[in-house]
Amino acid sequence: MASSSPTKLNGHAPPLHDIRIHIVGAGMGGMGSALSLARQGFTNITVWEQALYLDEVGAGINIPPNCGRILSRWGVMGICKAEGVAIERANVIDFDCETDEIISSAGYSQHMIHDYGFPFITVHRAALQKSLVRGALDTGRVQLITDQVITEYDFDRTRLRVRDNDTDEMEWVDADVIIAADGIKSQARQVMYAKIGKVDEVEDSGQAAYRIMVKKSAVQDDPELLKFFSSKQSFRWIGENRHVMGYPINAGELFNISTSQPDGHFVAAESWTALGNKSDMLATFSDFPKRVQRLLAAVPEHQVLEWRLREHKPLPVWVTGNIALLGDSCHPTLPHLAQGAAQALEDSVAIGIVLSRIKKKEHIHAALMVYQKLRKPRTDWAVSMAAANSLALHQDRSAREAALKAAREGLVGDAGEAVVDKLASRELHDKLFKYDIALEAEQHFSQMLTEELMGAVSIS
Repeated sequence: MASSSPTKLNGHAPPLHDIRIHIVGAGMGGMGSALSLARQGFTNITVWEQALYLDEVGAGINIPPNCGRILSRWGVMGICKAEGVAIERANVIDFDCETDEIISSAGYSQHMIHDYGFPFITVHRAALQKSLVRGALDTGRVQLITDQVITEYDFDRTRLRVRDNDTDEMEWVDADVIIAADGIKSQARQVMYAKIGKVDEVEDSGQAAYRIMVKKSAVQDDPELLKFFSSKQSFRWIGENRHVMGYPINAGELFNISTSQPDGHFVAAESWTALGNKSDMLATFSDFPKRVQRLLAAVPEHQVLEWRLREHKPLPVWVTGNIALLGDSCHPTLPHLAQGAAQALEDSVAIGIVLSRIKKKEHIHAALMVYQKLRKPRTDWAVSMAAANSLALHQDRSAREAALKAAREGLVGDAGEAVVDKLASRELHDKLFKYDIALEAEQHFSQMLTEELMGAVSIS
C-alpha cells in the first residue's frame, strides 16, 4: 500500500492536503473522486456507501477514449483491459427489422487508437468499479465505510448525518467538503433544491429499457449466436420506437444487451426499476430478426430487468455552500451516448484539480463553483445529445429512410462509411474523445477562481 504522507502521487502536495473530504456513494463518480483526490495528495478522504458489499452487479458499460485516458493516468486501466473487449466495429442493422441487413458500419480499431490514443472498450460495470475501488484504497488515503445511510445534509455547517444500518445508531459527521455522488435519484440533490427553491425538472421519456446479459455457455449449440461473443463488434438493431443494442464483455464470455421500447409498465408506478417479464420482452421484439429473438430467449427469466427511462433537464445548480453534486446526481442522462461513466470521471478529475489549487479553506466554495463552471456546459451538451440520439434512433419508417439516404449520400465517415447512429459519428467522436478535462482545468482554473472570488461571474 502506498504511503499516506501528504505528497501528491505525481508531484507536490496540495496546500489543504488534510481537509476533511466526505464523499457520498461508492459508484463510479464517488470512487473516481476519491481516487482523483488521493492522487492529488489529499489524505483525509472518507467514502460512505449504503450497500453492505460492493457486489458485482449491473451490466455492461462503455469505456470510450476520454474515459480510458483518465483511467490510464490514474494507473488503473489494467483490469478493464484484461476483462473488457476493444470494439473494432460498430454496426447499425435493419431499419425494417426484417432483413437483418447492416445498413451502417463504422470502423473503430485503427481510428480510436490513431486519433484519440485509446481504444473503445466495453466491460462489465463491476470491472470498472473494481479498478476504481482498488486504486483508491491502495493509495492509503481513502477510507470506505459501507452499510451506512445518509439521512440528512446540513448545508450551512457542511456536515451530514449518518445512520449505521447494522446498529441503527446515528451521528453527525463534520466535513470541510462534501461530494454527493449518490446517483440519479440523489437525495442530496432533492435537499439542495428544496433549500434553494429550485426545481429538478424530470420528464418521462415514454421509453423503458431491458438490460440483460447472455452467457456464452447458454448458446453453445447455436454457431450463429456464438459469433457475437468473439466478434469484437457492437450491434444496434433499430425499429420504430424500439432498438436492441448488444456487445461482448467479460473477455467475450458475456454478451450485454440493452433495449429501448415504449414504456408500458410504469405509468402508475413510483419505482424506476422492476423485475421484467421475459414473455413481455420477447413479445415486444417478436418482429425483430430471428437471431435477436434467440439471443433474448437465452436469458433466464429471473435476470430480465426493466428500467424506466426518465429525462432530466440540465440542472441549474450543482453547488450550495461547500457541498457539490457529481456524476449522475447532477447530470443524469439517457443511455444513448455511452458517456455516463466517462462524464462522472471527468467530473472527478476536475474536482481533484480545483481543490488542490486553493490555499485557504475560505476558498473551497469558490473552487467548487469553478468545478461547476468547468463541467456544466459539457455535461449539458452531452445530456442533450443523448436525448437527441434517442429521437434519431426511433423515427418512423419514412424518416428513417430519409436519414439513411442522407447518410449514404453525404454524411459519411473518413473511410466512406455511412453513419446513421450519432454514437458512431467521427464529428461527435472528436468532440467527446479529444477532450482533456485535466488540461482544461489546469489552463482555466486561476482565471475562473479569481472571477469567482471577485464576484464578477454569476452562475444561475
